[in-house]
Amino acid sequence: MENQNESLAALQELIEIVAKLRSPDGGCPWDLAQTPETLTPYVIEEAYEVVDAIKSGDEKAIAEELGDLLLQVVLQAQIASESGQFSLQEVAQGISQKLIRRHPHVFGDVSVASIDEVRQNWEQIKATEKGEASPEEQKLSAKLSRYRRTLPPLTAAMKISQKAAAVGFEWKNINGVWAKFHEELAEFQQALAEETPARQQAELGDLLFTVIQLARWHNLDPSDALQGTNQRFVERLQKMEAVVNRPLSDYSLDELETLWQQAKAQAKE
Repeated sequence: MENQNESLAALQELIEIVAKLRSPDGGCPWDLAQTPETLTPYVIEEAYEVVDAIKSGDEKAIAEELGDLLLQVVLQAQIASESGQFSLQEVAQGISQKLIRRHPHVFGDVSVASIDEVRQNWEQIKATEKGEASPEEQKLSAKLSRYRRTLPPLTAAMKISQKAAAVGFEWKNINGVWAKFHEELAEFQQALAEETPARQQAELGDLLFTVIQLARWHNLDPSDALQGTNQRFVERLQKMEAVVNRPLSDYSLDELETLWQQAKAQAKE
């Protein structure tokens, strides 16, 4: 109980600090100037930094980044409470009630035999909660539009295609996906040669969406794949910079290619 009390005391201290920062009487001009909209980039940034810290396994970094993300939650709630919209208490109560509703096997008398049953119950309860949605809101397109608005593009594309496939909008086999890929690649190449930038952008999107379908069929995560490529690219540049005595911009393309291949070989070792 002592640890719980200390946790509550620490959270209360954070709430009071944020309130002071937002106080017109002696608060911070920067914090006072913020709105929910101006803070949204920080919410996204801090969430990504939490993920990066978790992947690093650095406990100190994880704790720090979780604190930064928690600050964004408290700050959003503080701003909302100032205009009478909702409070941090309502935020906490809302998620608590949702967790209780969606875990009847823990807080009720429902029995489950596997994680799959837990997931099925969760989806059924979630659907029941949203049962009063209008016919328009219940359409598949409305659900997929939410993914488009709220998720990063690669994640949204995967989620959208998974849900579409679940209702039968799917290729019969992987050969169909590969045929679509080559079709979209040809259309992208044609657009680059003959079409407007807007058309080129659209065809690029179609090509990327098809690549994500290939990933889905092979149970690969496109976001993780691209993140891995980004990491390897940066690491190889670091290896290149470690063996040169001038900025990379001073080297010719052939010299850079040689350095790149050396760094690539070193990474494989």
